[in-house]
Amino acid sequence: MHGHDVSAVEKGYAQDENDWDNNGSSSDEAYVQGATTVGEATGRGGDTHRGLKSRHIQFLALGGAIGTGLFVGSGGILALVGPAPLFMAYLSMMMVVWCVMNNLAEMTTYLPMKGITIPYFVKRYVDSSLAFALGWNYWYAYAILVAAEATAGSILLDYWSTPVPAGAWIAIFMLVILFLNIVAVGIFGEAEFWFASIKFITIMGLIILGVVIMLGGSPNDQGRLGFRYWNNPGAFNPYLVDGNTGKFLGYWTAFVRAGFAFITSPELIALAAGETVAPRRNIPKAARRFVWRLAIFYGLGSLIIGIIVPSDDPRLLSPDSNATASPFVIGITRAGIGGLNHAINAAVLTSAWSAGNAFLFSGSRILYGMALTGDAPKIFGRTSRNGVPYAAVLATWAIGLLAFLNVSNTGAQVFTWFSNISTISGFIAWIVVMVTYLRFRRAMQFQGLLHTLPFKTPFQPYFTYFVLGVVSILTLTNGFQVFFPSNWAVSDFLAAYITLPIFIVLYLGHKAWFRTSWAIRIQDIDVISGKREMDELCANDVDPVPKNVWQKMWFWVA
Repeated sequence: MHGHDVSAVEKGYAQDENDWDNNGSSSDEAYVQGATTVGEATGRGGDTHRGLKSRHIQFLALGGAIGTGLFVGSGGILALVGPAPLFMAYLSMMMVVWCVMNNLAEMTTYLPMKGITIPYFVKRYVDSSLAFALGWNYWYAYAILVAAEATAGSILLDYWSTPVPAGAWIAIFMLVILFLNIVAVGIFGEAEFWFASIKFITIMGLIILGVVIMLGGSPNDQGRLGFRYWNNPGAFNPYLVDGNTGKFLGYWTAFVRAGFAFITSPELIALAAGETVAPRRNIPKAARRFVWRLAIFYGLGSLIIGIIVPSDDPRLLSPDSNATASPFVIGITRAGIGGLNHAINAAVLTSAWSAGNAFLFSGSRILYGMALTGDAPKIFGRTSRNGVPYAAVLATWAIGLLAFLNVSNTGAQVFTWFSNISTISGFIAWIVVMVTYLRFRRAMQFQGLLHTLPFKTPFQPYFTYFVLGVVSILTLTNGFQVFFPSNWAVSDFLAAYITLPIFIVLYLGHKAWFRTSWAIRIQDIDVISGKREMDELCANDVDPVPKNVWQKMWFWVA
């Protein structure tokens, strides 16, 4: 090795030909000593570039988390179960997301190699069949989410009753996110930074405005609201049955629905780790701040919604997924403030664009990572001169074109079926992430290396065991309402549970075909390969020192 030559480290160098079978066969051996990029280690593709700065990675994670769920979807939860379960559900889901984020941050900070993905870690620490099933499950979910965000974008634009047909809006939306993803990762990061900035400013403004309305600052004669609507029509709307059981079921269904707002957001940081400048400094920083920012945006946001809008307001049930149904718009209109609906609709539109942009990035990186480890065709491992896995970006984008199904009514029904296939993909993925983390931790303990972790999070591993139990129960009960006789519908049952058998078929099919063992034994898990090279890569990285008070503030934000 070339001493501490960082560029040589980053490129990787030739390894013993016996370390990896280069024909791309899928085996339990996921990595070899002597290279710091997965592409170099496997000989199956090009490398990405480290083009994401600290501010990009900070805002990328939050950009994926704050989508249409908070701006629009929270209104449906409020109408169904009332303000208290809405607030409690978002707080509970933040705890789950914090745990998953911490698990991913610990693993990626330890080995922030170019080309790493979550399936890569699963293959290295658990089992190659589980990695195969998880990879395709993730990729499909991200690709369908791109289509879903494009559709949401056309609905939001329709709010202004433009003469432009929905199909044209979907085409514009898709072409813009393709451009942002295919050129260079730095351009993607920059676009995501500005998209997310608009969202943050909007949500902060809405929270402050909500507090003003709550304290009696509205132009009309509402007076001081306080917690008026928590008394009448009430904090809880019992769900399915009366009494305390109905209140608990209201909380539980809100918990499941809140999950869909956060699905696949903590993974964004892990997928971007290999393309991040100074990963061992920037990944922990993003992970630590993520939960506090979520607490402000989702915690305060969901509380304010329940304070300024009563749960029996008929506008919350609007079938349109645009500003018409946004609880923020309804609350502000009730306070006698006009004109802000257009600003909020515009902010929700950038929100959909930002989320679509982030999902295309994530889906393409999952497919690229699987190509490197032999779980997807080799062509998807190719990268451009700028380090963009263009074949993987185009393939993921092509699935997103299913959004055009929504132009017709029958097509919209078909699109709903496609979407239902990935309803609980995110919950299944989080279960696998937590299992992988627990295996990684046990292997580090076995090797006596736990103290060498560059980033450690509190309450581990007990917190992960607890959250793993909670998410497993959530996954199994996510469609519990269909089991009430009056609510039974085959389509609802399939929407809630079809993902589970598909995942199991992928897993068992791969296991039967490749005859892999059930799991890599703890003593055989490789937590050493690549560590020395990553230590060398990050050895020269030091925190930038702020030159003045403005820089100090900026470093705190981004």
